[in-house]
Amino acid sequence: MPTLLKYLLCSVIVICTGCASSYVTPGEPANFADINREDIAEIVSRKPSPNFPARIAVIRIQAPNYVSYTEEGQRYGGFSIIPAHELTIDNTLQKIQQWPQVTTVVPVSSLLIPADAKSIDDLRLAAAKLQADVLMIYTIDTKFYINNHFHSSFSMLSLGMMPDRNANVTATATAIFTDVRTGFTYGTADATAKATGLTSAWSSDATVDKKRVEAEQLAFNDLVKAADQTWQGIVEQYAVKK
Repeated sequence: MPTLLKYLLCSVIVICTGCASSYVTPGEPANFADINREDIAEIVSRKPSPNFPARIAVIRIQAPNYVSYTEEGQRYGGFSIIPAHELTIDNTLQKIQQWPQVTTVVPVSSLLIPADAKSIDDLRLAAAKLQADVLMIYTIDTKFYINNHFHSSFSMLSLGMMPDRNANVTATATAIFTDVRTGFTYGTADATAKATGLTSAWSSDATVDKKRVEAEQLAFNDLVKAADQTWQGIVEQYAVKK
């Protein structure tokens, strides 16, 4: 059954059973291993092609069946693309542009991605169309902690019973830096953030989702800080000193 249909059916079931309201947690993060499977010898043969100062392309991907309260990802074979507007990233992109040995930072539009895309190589192709040197791909894993239990993707949360004061939303953002020309992986970064106060937001699915977005925004902001450190190491190792 298509994921969006399951998502809608969950809401219908809750309404029919008399519950006041419900919230369905968002879909899963992308699994980088699933979309970057290659022969080991081929992976080892990939070499960096450093070109500094570098132009960096940025894109967020999630699992192929990703759906959240506000967005349905644009689906491809191995992943889905999430519109940049779900999180506030403009200021963050400006911070990335201030990293050493970076000339420009550009978001990758889904319009540039082949319809049959299924791997990181297809994302590299889209980044190449933007004349990017390095592709920063990130994904976010969001979990709800309610009444001493973690609720992962597509869990149905009934809003009829107030959760305990320790309820929160935890988001982990993970990124990889990939050489657009060769597919070589320069490095990775990750960060985890928590949005508390979920109890006070329990009045509607919209207010609950605001906490989800808050946690993901905090995780993304912290990811960029961690990625800054990763980039510093990449520059030290691969940038040609003139």
